[in-house]
Amino acid sequence: MRRTVFALVLALVWPALAWPPGVCAQTAPAAPDQVMVLPAPLRDRVHREILHDNPAPHERLERLGAFLFAPEGLGMTYAETSNLTVAQAYEARTANCLTFTLLFLALAKEAGLDASPQEIEQILGFRQADGTLYLSNHVNATVRVGARRYTVDVAGDQIIPRDKPKPITETRLIAHYYNNLAVDRLAAADYAGALSLLDIALKLDPDYASYWSNAGVVRTRGGDMRAGEKDYRHALALDPNNTNALFNLAGLAARTGNRSVEIEYRTRLAKIQRTDPFHAFVQAVNAENAGDLTRAIREYRRAVELQPQEHRFHSALANAYLKAGKTHLAIRSLARAQALTNGDTRAAYSQRLDALRAR
Repeated sequence: MRRTVFALVLALVWPALAWPPGVCAQTAPAAPDQVMVLPAPLRDRVHREILHDNPAPHERLERLGAFLFAPEGLGMTYAETSNLTVAQAYEARTANCLTFTLLFLALAKEAGLDASPQEIEQILGFRQADGTLYLSNHVNATVRVGARRYTVDVAGDQIIPRDKPKPITETRLIAHYYNNLAVDRLAAADYAGALSLLDIALKLDPDYASYWSNAGVVRTRGGDMRAGEKDYRHALALDPNNTNALFNLAGLAARTGNRSVEIEYRTRLAKIQRTDPFHAFVQAVNAENAGDLTRAIREYRRAVELQPQEHRFHSALANAYLKAGKTHLAIRSLARAQALTNGDTRAAYSQRLDALRAR
């Protein structure tokens, strides 16, 4: 019997992990209009420690950044399990990427800064566990100060994005919060709880295709395959290239023995994946781990062709070349990776290049 695997979007958490039940998983979630509310003590600290002498906007932004991370400020730390409201993050002093963005935006608004959320729809990150493939996208914040625009991102260069960030509304950002809580409940096999949370996300943002695909996963895992298929199809109606819905519909067709429908969806999925650098990169990693260096090099080169400005793709290709004994090609790829970077990353590539050239 074939094992069914579902694709589920775990929105806006870095790294891309299916976290265990979070600190708020067993309690009633906050209402949407409470997710970004600053608690009174935190609001008082903003005015006392950041705004007390009416600083210029650039100074306010610098002070806010220091306030978030300095031990004498909030001393915030990263924790992938911390999918929290702003008030909860203030109490816990931890946040994941989504919560950090919620917190920063709430503080920036109180400080009178022009800040808004952004979303990167696809990053390289996934994990498979208990028959579910957890995928990720990512959020950060952008701040306009005068003629300049700054990006505030707790993940920095630790993620590999496919596309540039796109502006989203705070409503969608809050909807992502409920989606993540729903994924949390799914991991605990609480299907009713997961659907209740997804219902909130869908009421806030009914046109976001991945919420519908996630709802389909929950319904199918709960045994209602007909309702799950309906949700997957609605996701495709909103976004015909939604790879999660295509993957899930193909799996559902395989589970029910409908081979022709399975082939249809897998063909559509394969067509999209042919132009997906992340898919090529994952295939390359799998081939390299299996010892198939010829295929690994081919797939790494395809990833490089599809996304030539990603230095980590060139670096991975260099490593594969080196394992295959093709040192001159490894040097060429590593030099390209170096040319695409600066700072400490560029210096690290320079050291590796010097060691290879010295061979």
